[in-house]
Formats: sequence, structure tokens, C-alpha cells
Amino acid sequence: MHKHKVSVSGGCQCGAVRYHADAMLDNAHICHCRMCQKAVGNVFAALVAAPIEAFAWTRGEPSVFKSSELVERGFCHQCGTPLFYRGLNSKRINLTIGSLDQPENFAPKSQMGSEARLVWFEHLTALADDGVTGAGGNEQWATSIAASNRQHPDHDTDLWPVVGKN
Repeated sequence: MHKHKVSVSGGCQCGAVRYHADAMLDNAHICHCRMCQKAVGNVFAALVAAPIEAFAWTRGEPSVFKSSELVERGFCHQCGTPLFYRGLNSKRINLTIGSLDQPENFAPKSQMGSEARLVWFEHLTALADDGVTGAGGNEQWATSIAASNRQHPDHDTDLWPVVGKN
């Protein structure tokens, strides 16, 4: 596993917890194990690691759940965003790729936990894309969501909550 000198930042949906890393490992992966499914509330966890010595929390700190005697998982206590997986004796922290400000830079290269992979997973790429946005084609609803959006932007901010957002 190679270490890359890159600068990344990320955090939770509401912005209460932010982090920064000056290096990342080349281990982007998805895990299908049942514990990861439950931890992220989804069908798999997408993770990539940073060496502990290159990582820092820059705003707030996550709440932590010890999901086994060997592992802890962190999440925002305000909005619930899953942020990390960490082996208690590990020298790295596995960050949820979706919590990175630029998740597109960390395409998964491997899969694990296949014993719990859902049988329909392999068919996801064949699903039809009907072109409908997250608003489901309801423009009034989309406008209302945009006007009341409390999601933190995908970059660091000096203030939290962001001025002008509730």
C-alpha cells in the first residue's frame, strides 16, 4: 500500500465536524460486511485511509461507537454522518469516501466482506437512469429544499454554522 502526499479535507453534512489529512493511502475500497452496512446505513461502506500522523480533526470531534473489541467507528453527533472506521491498534484511519470534500478523487480499487454482499449488487450498474434529479421532477419541492438547505459546503469555512444558513 502506497502513501501519497496529498492534501484532503472533509467532514459531516452539517459542518460540526471537519477533518484534514496531508497524506492518503492508496487503499480506496468498499466493504460489504454486515457491520459496515449497519454502520453507514447502506448496502456497503466506501472507505479510504489516511495515516494517523497525517490526520487531524479541524472542527469539533466525532462521537465514537466501539462496534467490536477491535474497532471503533465515528460519526457526527449533530447530523449523524458516518465519518470513519478505525482498528484500535491501527496506525491509520479509514475515512468514509462520501465525507471527503472531493470524493471523486478516490475511486474504490477493491471489495471486501463479500460474504454479506447483497445478491442484487452486481446489477446496480445496469439500472436505467431516467434522468430524474434528487427532487424527483417536483420543481416546487426542489426550490423549497434549495432555499432551506443546511448542508455544509464541500470546503472548509471559518464559521459554523455557515452565515446565512440555519
